[in-house]
Amino acid sequence: MGKVVNIHQAKTHLSKLLKEIEEGKEIIIAKSGKPIAKLVPLDHKSPRGPGIAKGEVGLEILNPLPDSELDAWNQ
Repeated sequence: MGKVVNIHQAKTHLSKLLKEIEEGKEIIIAKSGKPIAKLVPLDHKSPRGPGIAKGEVGLEILNPLPDSELDAWNQ
């Protein structure tokens, strides 16, 4: 479990906590001593953008859905 801070501490020291998160640490925010949220670093290793699924999706995705599938969606 990461470092636990209460909501007031999180608001007061947000910049400091964000710096710790950038260093790879996890921060747990608690309300009345009960954990309610976890702040974790983002995974920057998986870029998102055009071409990310290139070669993984075929042109069949452009084909119309079969009637049985359309009927299921229209119920």
